[in-house]
Amino acid sequence: MTQAVQTVVLGLLIGGVYALMAAGLTLVFGIMGIVNVAQGAFLVLIAMLTWKAWQLTGIDPILLALATTPLMFGLGWVLYRLVIVRVRGTSPAMSMLLTFGIALTIEGLLNVTAGNYFRSATPPYFAQSFTIGSVVLPKAQVYGCLAALLVLGLLHLVLNRTWTGRAIRATAQNPSGAALVGISASSVAALSFAIGAATAGAGGSILAVLYPFFPASHYDWIAKLLGIIVLGGMGSLRGAWVGALILGLAETFTATYGSPRWSTVVFYAVILLVLIVRPHGLFGTRLREDAVA
Repeated sequence: MTQAVQTVVLGLLIGGVYALMAAGLTLVFGIMGIVNVAQGAFLVLIAMLTWKAWQLTGIDPILLALATTPLMFGLGWVLYRLVIVRVRGTSPAMSMLLTFGIALTIEGLLNVTAGNYFRSATPPYFAQSFTIGSVVLPKAQVYGCLAALLVLGLLHLVLNRTWTGRAIRATAQNPSGAALVGISASSVAALSFAIGAATAGAGGSILAVLYPFFPASHYDWIAKLLGIIVLGGMGSLRGAWVGALILGLAETFTATYGSPRWSTVVFYAVILLVLIVRPHGLFGTRLREDAVA
């Protein structure tokens, strides 16, 4: 029984971190209809910067999210204004190709400047744990999950308690209606892309502590994040939450009662089964084409 409880808690801790990483990806798709394939590369880029800053200064890697989050917000805004805006209104395939090109560029730059080998930040608490009764909780995962929940809470407040958030949600739900009341779709898209990149800023700093990484590992991360938002429903923040928790629980249960090698397979098998029943995901919106099909 204790092992099952600990497995559930660990799964939820991991799922909380995944939810943060996937939130930016599903937000950008919900507002702009763009699948930002570079989101995984953003995570690895920030993980690399966090690792380097931790080595040079000794500052806690997770606390470095206070710097990497606004840094990625600015980078996301610049990228949108200089690059992404050029494919706005074109087919989804064009935006996927463009963001894939950005991901390859980041990977190439990291290969040249940092080398293609594994790294991981290991602060002093990395091997320590909290003990609650008979349940043992690794401090690194607890701190990582708390940081992810804090960022997600701030994102929730921005989207639901500010005029900017209302403008973003209005554009996502009814772009034409939002334009009629004076909301600039271009400004909202730039802001949404910047917020999506900012979530990768916080997520990348947490990733640097919880997982080993190297430049090409962004392929694994974007595959995982796409799986989460497809499972939850493309464009649904609530779906990203639920999908992330399912992934976290699937990974920990498979690793505990089976083998870690099967964790990813089990997760994608769950996605396949869900999509057979609900092709638009758990919380996705059924499109007219779906209804006709």
